[in-house]
Amino acid sequence: MVLKSHVVVTGDTVIGDETVVFPFASLGEVPQDLKFHGEKTRLEIGKRNRIREYVTMNPGTEGGGALTSVGDDGLFMAGAHVAHDCRVGNRVILVNNVAIAGHCVLEDDVIVGGLSGVHQFVRIGRGAMIGALSMVAADVIPFGLVQGPRAHLDGLNLVGLKRRGASRDEMHALRDMLAGLGKGSFRDSAAAWRKTNNPRRSAKCLILFLVPRTAAFWHRIHEQDRRYRRRGQTGPAVVSALDAPLVFALEGSMSRPRQTVPARAPLALSRPSCR
Repeated sequence: MVLKSHVVVTGDTVIGDETVVFPFASLGEVPQDLKFHGEKTRLEIGKRNRIREYVTMNPGTEGGGALTSVGDDGLFMAGAHVAHDCRVGNRVILVNNVAIAGHCVLEDDVIVGGLSGVHQFVRIGRGAMIGALSMVAADVIPFGLVQGPRAHLDGLNLVGLKRRGASRDEMHALRDMLAGLGKGSFRDSAAAWRKTNNPRRSAKCLILFLVPRTAAFWHRIHEQDRRYRRRGQTGPAVVSALDAPLVFALEGSMSRPRQTVPARAPLALSRPSCR
């Protein structure tokens, strides 16, 4: 860990090895939340991050789990802000003057363009790209490309997918699945991928993000499906789970998830060249 001059690190703050903090950054100062009354909370920052000038990161609050966590290998450019109770993944890039409000989740490989804001409690899925000067007020799907003063979904982050080694077929399939959101074809695509022996990682990531349950829940559904298939039957739980992004119901117990960033109409989702 390297702390350059005029850095403030206070409170219960942990900084990982090889992280470099540049002048005038403030890490661990009390949250900007009127509900905070001095409770014992924590800020954890991972390894090999670059935290540039005037970046601020606040610890958690009692109402949000008492922890703000930042992963490894991130770049936080000058003036960026990570508020209380956020969960920031690995290899995340926040460009200059990005403001992440409280209780947000940024998964791995997210990039947020300069002067953008992210509303409280928003989730941004793995590999998503937020354009500069955007205001994100709803969840962003994995690998989504979002932009605009009131941000809209503008397709997939194809450049990011190619950088992470996604195949041409995988990008085509993921694009087809995205085109089917809100239509029966989403269920059909999910069902087809479920039947393959090696489902595509990006497809599974998108399904898990949209179905408001944990990975453990999805694993349980998969095991139920295997038992049904051995009997030559179709499991109702599996069908409901695949329908969940459309009808938000699993045997009457699944709660409706928060709003996701809407697609701009018309949303151009023809097959890309993916060269």
